[in-house]
Amino acid sequence: MVPEFRDRFNRRFRAADYERFLGRLEAEVGAPITFRQAETPVFVPQSLAQQMVAAAQELLAQSVEPAYLKLAEQAIPPAYRVEDPSRHPTFAVVDFAVTRDDAGALVPKLIELQGFPSLYGYLPLSARAYRDSFGIDAGLPYLLGGLDEARYGALLRRTILGRHPPERVVLLEIQPWQQKTSPDFHSVRQYCPGLAVVCATDVKRRGRRLWYRAGGREIPIARIYNRVIVDDLERRGLQLDFQLGGDYDVEWADRPTWYFRISKFTLPFLRHSLVPRAWRLSELDRPPPQLERYVLKPLFSFAGAGVQVEVSAEMLAAIAPAQRANYLLQEKVDYAPVLCAPDGGVKVELRVLCLWPDELIAVALLPRLSRGAMLGVDFNKGKTWVGSSASFIVPG
Repeated sequence: MVPEFRDRFNRRFRAADYERFLGRLEAEVGAPITFRQAETPVFVPQSLAQQMVAAAQELLAQSVEPAYLKLAEQAIPPAYRVEDPSRHPTFAVVDFAVTRDDAGALVPKLIELQGFPSLYGYLPLSARAYRDSFGIDAGLPYLLGGLDEARYGALLRRTILGRHPPERVVLLEIQPWQQKTSPDFHSVRQYCPGLAVVCATDVKRRGRRLWYRAGGREIPIARIYNRVIVDDLERRGLQLDFQLGGDYDVEWADRPTWYFRISKFTLPFLRHSLVPRAWRLSELDRPPPQLERYVLKPLFSFAGAGVQVEVSAEMLAAIAPAQRANYLLQEKVDYAPVLCAPDGGVKVELRVLCLWPDELIAVALLPRLSRGAMLGVDFNKGKTWVGSSASFIVPG
C-alpha cells in the first residue's frame, strides 16, 4: 500500500526467497504451518494504522458501555449465561477492510470485532521471518505504540499468565494440536515457557476446583487462557466434565460471555463513520432495497462459515421466525485491491490485535490477503499472494 516499499519488494522477490521464508518460519515456530502464509508482508502507511487503532479503541469502548452490555445479555445462550464480574475482555480484535474513497484515498471499514484471542504469539515470529528472509528495513516496526519485542513479550506474559506460574495456567482448546491455529499455541509457549496446552475434554472437576494431568500427576488450574470457540464445541457435540466459563476457583481469560457480547451482535449498536449499516433480521419488518448491496451472516459462526454474499428476498423469507434473531444483514464493504502483486491486485483486511489486562492496548496489525469474494481459504484455493501475513508500519 506504500508504492515505494511495494515496488522495491516486488522487484527483489524470488520464489526461492519465499521457500526460504517458509522454512525459516517453521523453524521459528517449531512446528509445521497449518494455514497458508502469503508471499509478502503488507506495508501500512502510519496514517492508516493510526486511523484504525483510534477507531478500534473507540468501538471497543462502546462495546463495554453498561447500557450496551445490558442489551448484550440476550446474545449469551443460557448454557453460558453465568455471573461474570469482568468489566471488559482480556483479549479483543477489530477487523477492518481496506477500501478507497471516491478520491482514491485509503479508508478502513469495519468488518467485525471479537472479544476473543487471535494469533498473539504467532504474529511476531511471522514478522521476524519476513524481515530476515526478505531483507526488510529494520527501522520499520511491526508492533504498535512504540512497543519493542521485550516489552511486548512481557505484556503478553502478564496478560496470559496473570500472577500465576505457567504450569497452573492452561491454554484451553479442543484437540489443540489438530487445530489450524496450532502454530500460535507453539508460538505462545515461547513467550510463556511451561504454559500447559490442554484439551477441554481432559479437564476434570472436583467441586469448585479444576484439574488436568501432566507427567503422571494432577495439577490444579489457577487460570484459563480460553481458546475454545463455542461453535466448534457444540458442532462436535462434546460433553465436558465442567461448564465452559462456569463459576469455579479459577480465573478466566476470557469467559465465553465476551465471545458473545463483543461479536457480530454488536455491529448494529456501534456509532462510527467507519461502521457499515447492519441489522438483525428480527428487527426488520421488510428487507431493505437493493439486497445485492448486503451480506447475510450467522451471528456466531467462525471462519466465515454460513456467510452469504449473494442475498435474495427468498433467502431471507426462508429463515424461520425463531431463527431470525441469529442472523445479521450487513451492508457490503467493497475491499479495494490495494496491494499490487506482480500479477494483479490483492485485497487486504487488517486485524487490530488488542490486549486488555488493565488498560486497552493495541499491539499489532494482523493482515489477511485475498483475491476471492471472501477472505476464507475456500475462496482462495489455488491462488498465490494470499493468506495470513504480517504488517510493517511505514512512517510519514
